[in-house]
Amino acid sequence: MSSAAVSNKPATGGLGGQTGLALLLPIMLVNMIGFIIPMLNLARMSFNEYVPGGGIREAFILDNWIKAIADPFNLQLIANSIALGVGVTLATLIVSYPIALYIHWSSGRWRSLLIFLVIAPLLTSAVVRTYGWIALLSNDGPIIRTIKALGVENPPRLLFNATGVTIGLTEILMPYMILALLAGFGRLDPRFEEAARSLGATPAQTFRRIILPLTLPGIALGGLLCFVLAISSFVTPKLMGGGRVFLLATEIYDQAIVTLNWPVAATLSILVLILFGISLAVYTRLLKRLD
Repeated sequence: MSSAAVSNKPATGGLGGQTGLALLLPIMLVNMIGFIIPMLNLARMSFNEYVPGGGIREAFILDNWIKAIADPFNLQLIANSIALGVGVTLATLIVSYPIALYIHWSSGRWRSLLIFLVIAPLLTSAVVRTYGWIALLSNDGPIIRTIKALGVENPPRLLFNATGVTIGLTEILMPYMILALLAGFGRLDPRFEEAARSLGATPAQTFRRIILPLTLPGIALGGLLCFVLAISSFVTPKLMGGGRVFLLATEIYDQAIVTLNWPVAATLSILVLILFGISLAVYTRLLKRLD
């Protein structure tokens, strides 16, 4: 019987490997057709030549890449996109962390209700939420009127600038940050906090030495997700920026739709993918150090 059991193990393992490959095959095909092939086509298009009037000539030139890297305007677009992504990520983390921590400490139906309230904004289109912020932040909106009622004669502009875009993206990305934080709070055990308090630690010391270190993986995950979504966001910067906030995503739209310069749009799109890759590499390195 022992020999039969030993002989059955390789067969089971081989069947498991084939089954796993068969289960992965559909998603591999979807990624190949829906992502890899289009990205390769986009990379090839970035080497084509743009013909004035909206034409594209099949070629293999480096002019688009040279302009994308050497043009001061494009370098400013990259800097603006990175700065906006970092600013939105930090703002989203600051306002989302206490909420995620409170949800993590909650239990029962109250926790389920809070999670539903976090997910609920995702059921509404980002366009609708953006127009809602435009109404709130406009010069005749309730926020500016409230500031004027408090005695401020010249309140700051909150719309059609980077401030408005940051506010809008922060609210829109909050559900993603909260869910990412909750997913990374698995190491946070209430018993550690109770032990720290029993040893005389103050709430500030408990947070700094126990809670914050244990939640760093969730912070890293949420930061990666929000940064990637922020630098690739188009609708909110286009509407709330009013054409005055220049980013990679908005420039890609202008090049592809307005001027019909698809090779330049493809080049800038690949640059965004490169930023995604760098962000993922930083996240992976940071996660290894945290582990």
